Amino acid sequence: MGTTGLPSWVSEFEVITSDENEKSKSTDFEKLLDTVKEKQFTEGEVFKGRVIALNDDFVTVDIGYKQEGLVFTKEFRNYDGTLKIAVGDDVEVYLERLESNLGNLVLSRDKAEIIKAWDKISEACEKGEPVEGTVIQKVKGGLSVDIGVKAFLPGSQIDIRPTKNLDKFLGKTMHFKVIKFNKKRGNIVLSRRAILQEERGKLRGETLDQIKEGMVVKGIVKNITDYGAFIDLGGVDGLLHITDMSWGRVKHPNTLLNIGDEIDVKILKYDNEKERVSLGLKQVQPNPWEEAPAKYQPGSRVSGEIVSIKDYGIFVELADGIEGLIHVSEMSWNPQKSKMPGKNYNVGDKIEAVVLEVDVENKRISLGLKQLQPNPWTSIESKYKIGQTVKGKIKSIVDFGLFVDLNEEVDALIHISDISWTRKNINLNEEFKMDQAVSAKVLTVDSENQKFSLGMKQLEEDPWKKIEERLPVGSQVEGEVVRVTDFGAFVELETGIEGLIHISELSEERVEKTTDVVKKGDVVKSVVISIDKDAKKIALSMKATAGGDYKFTKDDVKSATLADKFKGINVSGSND
Repeated sequence: MGTTGLPSWVSEFEVITSDENEKSKSTDFEKLLDTVKEKQFTEGEVFKGRVIALNDDFVTVDIGYKQEGLVFTKEFRNYDGTLKIAVGDDVEVYLERLESNLGNLVLSRDKAEIIKAWDKISEACEKGEPVEGTVIQKVKGGLSVDIGVKAFLPGSQIDIRPTKNLDKFLGKTMHFKVIKFNKKRGNIVLSRRAILQEERGKLRGETLDQIKEGMVVKGIVKNITDYGAFIDLGGVDGLLHITDMSWGRVKHPNTLLNIGDEIDVKILKYDNEKERVSLGLKQVQPNPWEEAPAKYQPGSRVSGEIVSIKDYGIFVELADGIEGLIHVSEMSWNPQKSKMPGKNYNVGDKIEAVVLEVDVENKRISLGLKQLQPNPWTSIESKYKIGQTVKGKIKSIVDFGLFVDLNEEVDALIHISDISWTRKNINLNEEFKMDQAVSAKVLTVDSENQKFSLGMKQLEEDPWKKIEERLPVGSQVEGEVVRVTDFGAFVELETGIEGLIHISELSEERVEKTTDVVKKGDVVKSVVISIDKDAKKIALSMKATAGGDYKFTKDDVKSATLADKFKGINVSGSND
């Protein structure tokens, strides 16, 4: 073994002993030499040595000690895994410790490099100067960088923007700032982000001086949010709102952009005081609405994809940035089939429609589905005449009436007011059932306004039509009190036909309360004093009868009952 690491006088002493007729070294001298050598190999120092063997795990290095030292092979690998040493190469290593039980030296090439480069790194750190290094491998939490020694680059310090793809940095030589070091532990932490931020600060002033509204500039997507994306224009971030990304509908910004994308954007607004920049991406593309009038002529057929469904209609994307609305009233000739479009259509469905109207100023296109089918109103108007009696089945029951199926494309409506001449507050769901057969008369067939109405009460004569013949003014009538109010009592004269005895007409004497004279259920005699057929009102008077005291209950009635008297007459009225 050589004497690397020993003081010069040891070598000189060996020469002197060899000049004395090359006498053999005495046992005492050998012991002395070994003692000197051992004392010179202290932990924490750097020694020169030579590689004498290597394998996948360790490199064996001779530093002149009585035993070789071991260094982890990984400390001699390039970032791609290849070895950068060979047997016979001279290296500098750091003596970490001597394992007394095995007599081996534990060496470190990395720590030797750190100590060697420490002065240079320390100076750069103190002056804030960058150091150059090459990324050699990925490690837990970041990257390992060779700056003459291995240093750690945390993931958070790699770039200004968060980055997930660390592989793209492997093998690249870049500049870094030393943000932390520990000489004792040989620990160095770098930051590339600090370098980029300094460069960004310099660019910021230049960029702000050049920015003008209306300019088209290049930028890099820095961050993506639900409402838009932030674009790096060169030291300055601009906001690209989701509404300015495309002329069409954008579900989320990440469907159009990715972090790191380089895009052309237009400066829409620049606030110099707040240094805020609003950007537009769609503004650098042709506006599709400029060609809409020529491309979408009223009456032409178009096809597209359903992008949204509302209670009032369906939005169809005809082209990128062009949407049309199919209103529920334009879905079917039968209004009942147009209700709740979400049950019949789904987002993503392909659909065909007819262009009805194009409004470029408000960016609206009205579409129709029913126009793809023949208009049934043309045949209905000629087929059904006013007053004609028809038969059909109840198709649906709603609050305001009954829809009747006459085996036509559209259903006819019997409004609740056309069910009975006299009955009020009819509960349609209790009196009618789905698919129940009904007869009615045709009241209206209006193809222009798409109204087809029927009436059930019109099958019978209006009882108010000849009311004056049955109940002439001056005639004496009798009936049951059905309602009592503060201002008088209502008396049923015929089924559904009522007359009012005002409180002033109850008696010759002054009446304070109606119930002082009559109560509900009483059967009274009165005189018809007036009839208003249009308002369906009949005025009665009890005091006009002889004596004014004709009042009795139903149990006292000996003559024919009111029901027998007016049997078969289906009439009603209201004095409200």
